[in-house]
Amino acid sequence: MNYPFNSKDFKTQPYWWDQTPAAETGDSALPAKTDVLVIGSGYTGLHCALQTAAADRSTVVIDAEAAGWGCSTRNGGQISGEIKPGYEELSRRYGSAKAFALIKEARNALDWLGGFVKDQGIDCDYQQCGRFTAAHSPRQFRRLVAGAQQQPAGLEQDLRVVTAQDQANEIDSAYYHGGVVNERHCSLDPAKYHAGLVRLAMQNGAQVITRCEATAIERVKDGFKVSTSRGTIHARDLVVATNGYTGTVTPWQRRRVIPIGSYMLATEPMDLARANQLMPRQRVFSDTRKVVVYFRRSPDGRSLLFGGRVSVFESDPVKSLPALRREMLRIFPQLEDVRISHTWMGFVGYTFDYLPHLGVADGVHYAMGYCGSGICLASYLGNRLGLQLLGREEGNCVFSEPEFQTRPLYNGKPWFLGASVKYYQLLDRLS
Repeated sequence: MNYPFNSKDFKTQPYWWDQTPAAETGDSALPAKTDVLVIGSGYTGLHCALQTAAADRSTVVIDAEAAGWGCSTRNGGQISGEIKPGYEELSRRYGSAKAFALIKEARNALDWLGGFVKDQGIDCDYQQCGRFTAAHSPRQFRRLVAGAQQQPAGLEQDLRVVTAQDQANEIDSAYYHGGVVNERHCSLDPAKYHAGLVRLAMQNGAQVITRCEATAIERVKDGFKVSTSRGTIHARDLVVATNGYTGTVTPWQRRRVIPIGSYMLATEPMDLARANQLMPRQRVFSDTRKVVVYFRRSPDGRSLLFGGRVSVFESDPVKSLPALRREMLRIFPQLEDVRISHTWMGFVGYTFDYLPHLGVADGVHYAMGYCGSGICLASYLGNRLGLQLLGREEGNCVFSEPEFQTRPLYNGKPWFLGASVKYYQLLDRLS
């Protein structure tokens, strides 16, 4: 489908893939056995494999598609180190001490990730750019201000309030009513970052075998027998790291992760002066709506990368593109003449309690459910998962403690999403 606002070389693939195609992993044969088998070659699986392979555990990572084909190379490159539930909500659920620990560990993950990228020399346009959280109504602006002024003791962050009168220094849009800047948040090129992880994992001795779909898992005396589209492999330890792409081969995990489509577009490169006018700083942006949008400038500063949840069950990003572009123009009507060069989508893994989880179920290790904070938390929890497999104390993590919930009648197909989105859209309008 060719819309009049598409560029001549319009592509239905992530913007990031132009510079960084799927990482080359060779065409290794599937070995007969391994110490550690990881299903899923995204951030979680690769960070886990980095740890086990470096400790001389034979490690194999398999994926049904190319390496990182899922959201590890489809996201917007925004990094927060935050979890969805706030301190008050978490305190009601688990008590103040556990609430503090959950938020603190997520924020520590952000510092850990920056150090990891620097120490490993991964060239992925990583920068501490700060995030502008924009208020879509005066009421939401007052809530942002109250949140910035009344932070829990020990969890204070340097949050700067920006009024509607001053927000032109952050964003050239009359849609918003001010916002808050968090200078700690960061950005990167997700495909470059993923390619760096593949390289490191393989240098440490891990095998990464692509287009090798796991089709059945059997618990055996000395571990697991896993059937794949490329043969059978025996593993002492099994890791599921499939997040929003968790399938029927692991039904326990599938019943606990909610795949939600997130849609993105990229504009054609703009004149740099025009892009600078649009967003004077290279920040990442999100807003206070429940049905959120998020956006940023590309690492070279010339294109707008814009994402949001504009559809419920549509898997063809071309069909959802007009709705996504309308959201972009709602915020930036001055971009009516700018053509769209790319559109794509991916599945974000949500959970019923809006928390990420890692643990063991029936002997199968897992980490998943990052609820939109996947770059930071998938990397960090994948690392912790690998350390847990090695029996190291550093692998202990507070995200292992909350129960990984499901709901009656849920089997991995979120039939309730349509009604949920309409409800949240109503809340956004009322606010």
